[in-house]
Parts: sequence; C-alpha cells; structure tokens
Amino acid sequence: MRVSICVGNYAKMPYCVPGIGTNVFSMEELCFCMKENAFLLDLSLLDDRLLDWVEKECGLRDLAKALYPLVHRQGSLSAFVLAILRYVGFFDEAVLEETENLLKQGAGLTGLEKRKSQIDYLVRKKKYRQALQGYEELLRKVEEHGSEAPDSGSPGEKEFLAKIWHNKGAAFAGLMLYGEAAECFRQAYEWNRIEEYCVDYLSAKRMELPEEKYVAFTAEHGEWHMSALELEKKLERAVGEWEQQPDYLRLCNRRELRSRDRRRFDEDSERLAQALKDAYRAGM
Repeated sequence: MRVSICVGNYAKMPYCVPGIGTNVFSMEELCFCMKENAFLLDLSLLDDRLLDWVEKECGLRDLAKALYPLVHRQGSLSAFVLAILRYVGFFDEAVLEETENLLKQGAGLTGLEKRKSQIDYLVRKKKYRQALQGYEELLRKVEEHGSEAPDSGSPGEKEFLAKIWHNKGAAFAGLMLYGEAAECFRQAYEWNRIEEYCVDYLSAKRMELPEEKYVAFTAEHGEWHMSALELEKKLERAVGEWEQQPDYLRLCNRRELRSRDRRRFDEDSERLAQALKDAYRAGM
C-alpha cells in the first residue's frame, strides 16, 4: 500500500491550468498535470491567479511568496514549474530532470509544434492508441491552416507534415499494425522524400507481407532498390545485435529447458508471469 502526504489544503475552488483546460483541486494534482503536459505549458502559467490560488485555496503563503518574483520579473517557465514541483515533493529527482528537459525543449515552439511534441512523447512512452488519436486531431488542424497536398505549401510545412505522418506510422508499428504503418510512412515520403522515410516504408511492408510477396513487391519498384538493400543491411545488423542481448540468450535457454524438463519450464513460466503481474500492479 502506498500513502501520499498532501501538501497544503484541498481547494474548494479549482484552478484551471491555462493551455490545458484541466481543473485541479490540490497541489499534487497541479504537479501531476504540469508533469504530464509539460509540452503544452507556456508563460501564461506565470500569473497572479495561480499565486492567489496557491495562497488562498491551498494555504501555502510561503510558496506563493517564493513564486512572486518569477511571475513579476519574467522568470523562465522551467524555473517556475520546477520551483513548484520541488516544494511539493511529489516526484523524485529523475522525474524533475525529465520534466525540466521537456519544458526547455518546448520553449519557443508554436502551439501545433508543442502539440506534436506532446504526442511524440506518448509514442516514446508506448501509449500508442492515445498517440494515434492525437496525430489524427493534429493532422486535421495542420491541414486546416496549411497545405493539403505534397505539391503545395512551404518547405517547412511539408517537413512538419512529413514528421507527423512518420511518427504516426511509428505508433501503428508499435501496435504491430504494419499495413497502416506502411501507409503512414508512404505519406511521410510523399511530403518529404528523404531516405529514412523510404526505408521505414519498406520495413513496414517487409513486416506486413510474406517474404515471397515482399520480394515481388520490391521487384516491381526498381526505384527503391537501393533503399531495399540498405534495409537488409540494417536488419542484418539488428539481428546480430539482438543475438548478443541477455534477453535473447534467456530465450534460448528457455527453449532448451522446455525440451529437456517440461515441469521445470512450466514452473519457471509461472514465476515469470507472476513477476510481470507484480511489476504491472506496482506501476499502477
């Protein structure tokens, strides 16, 4: 059982975090909201409304006083957020460092760029379905304000759209939906014809199709011959690296154990499954 000690009072009136639109009723909720949405935060957070809420609703006059100079002397967003996170102590130092890096990366980005960065962060955290929903919304917004076809728009707009399509493909690949991933990578390549997108497109097609159909597919598209060769080199290197990993060696040992002693194999499998369940529950 985990117990969290709250800092300050539980507010009767919530604070609506600007740029995010989420109501929070405690300092812990505020910290969690800022940490999870670091890419969406901007200087509108540095406002007297928040200071008043911290002091009057949460009863933390000393924190409000410490934050006052950052609000009225145009302190940095990262310094302001980190001051709150450290005071509340809801996260460890590793999380604080990660949040600070995210805040600094988001400085100077447009609203659309910040939104993309946040969705990209979901992909890195393997929250693929949430990311796909985000990319769909983002593509609609970008296309409302920009180009709708690869033969129009500025180079910057094309590059931005290509990155969205590419990372959407990465999210589909994370769900092992390789056909959908391939289509996204193809769209990325249409917007920005760089080698990386072509190789990723062929990678997804290789995972989607049986080997003989993939060979036939690449034979029909001679313009991708060099990219296909580069992909095979990458796969060969990846297989070699995988075969040196402890996880691969453990799998080999488990295959050998299964053929040699099925009872011990079943007992070991049950132990591993329970360990995974415990780890999952601990992280909930």
